[in-house]
Amino acid sequence: MADTLYTYPGNHRAFKALVAAQFSGNKIDVATNFNFGDTNKKPEFLKKFPLGKVPALETKDGNYIFESNAIAYYVANKQLKGETNLHQSQVLQWLSFADSEIVPPSSALVFPLLGIIPQNKQAADRAKEDIKKILSILNEYLLTRTYLVGERITLADIVVSISLLHLYQHFFEPSFRAPYGNVNRWFTTLVNQPQFKKVLGDVKLCEKVTSSDGKKQPESAKKDKKDKKPEQKAAEPADDLGGDELELKPKEKDPFEKFPKGNWIMDDFKRFYSNNDVDKSIPYFWEKFDKENFSIWHCEYKFPEELTLVFMSCNLISGMMQRLDKMRKNAFGSMILFGEDHKSTISGIWVWRGHELAFPLSDDWTVDYESYTWTKLDADKPETKTLVQEYFSWEGKFGGKKFNQGKIFK
Repeated sequence: MADTLYTYPGNHRAFKALVAAQFSGNKIDVATNFNFGDTNKKPEFLKKFPLGKVPALETKDGNYIFESNAIAYYVANKQLKGETNLHQSQVLQWLSFADSEIVPPSSALVFPLLGIIPQNKQAADRAKEDIKKILSILNEYLLTRTYLVGERITLADIVVSISLLHLYQHFFEPSFRAPYGNVNRWFTTLVNQPQFKKVLGDVKLCEKVTSSDGKKQPESAKKDKKDKKPEQKAAEPADDLGGDELELKPKEKDPFEKFPKGNWIMDDFKRFYSNNDVDKSIPYFWEKFDKENFSIWHCEYKFPEELTLVFMSCNLISGMMQRLDKMRKNAFGSMILFGEDHKSTISGIWVWRGHELAFPLSDDWTVDYESYTWTKLDADKPETKTLVQEYFSWEGKFGGKKFNQGKIFK
């Protein structure tokens, strides 16, 4: 027996609990016989939930919870709630921040675009400035952090990111979101986690601000629309949302398909590298490497003065690799952190298919790469062979830099 969630398809407030349940392993059944505007006005529903608001949760032991943050907190596990008293307080802090600071301006900006409330230029202008201030605060906070609380995803990340979801989908067009690279990195890291994708599907960042239907449609279409009952759009996610069958989406094209495949099987090298010592795997790399169809690149982090604690710098590397997950089939990289707390640098050696800088090939890959200087290397030069030897083995002089730790992308 599972808890039962009452909501309507696409309710972003319900996403908080559904994502939290995915992380914590708690099962939630979404009521399939719920019709918003009808079911929630009936006496039997109001007896359980007097406000008639959704989402609303009926627990398997017969208790009732309303308000989306409270429901998400109920289904969350200890990690999501915070492992220490401090972390628990910080999680609650960010939940309050989302509701009081993000939701009001988000509603003022997005709801008119979706035709939910009338356009109000004065309110929209004020909300735009409010949201810029919020993004600046978040961007500064996330400069040295991968997540909002501690070193793992918590309910704070889930609730704040879901509160920003509609803005990223309908209002944060590329030039607007560009100054907030740390927030973009954090947001895309979260929505690409399997637990988020199970509920949200593939989140596409908007390319231009959504226009309201009222502006797009001719008068005849407006009139027809008045005569029809509005159709609820189901969220695309998973079957456990209680929705219809998933709409089949065309398979995404691999951005590397534009380049010749060559005669080097990268997966073969990755297996050899994983299963053998470097005194064998690096000669094997040079024996098989196809320099006509693959290229080698060196990267250096542009802002070493901003690097503070070692674990935070490692989080930057890990977050970047997570966001580049779809590159793995055609890329291999070794990133190294040099130095110590408050005195460190990051650099790496990457290999991928083709001779172009790979990251601009896909919008999903552009979050981090501009924070690094990228230099294409000549595979025939001795200095390139030295760099490959050092970075693939994590041993060497490294130009006088002190090795701290490394991470492999494969």
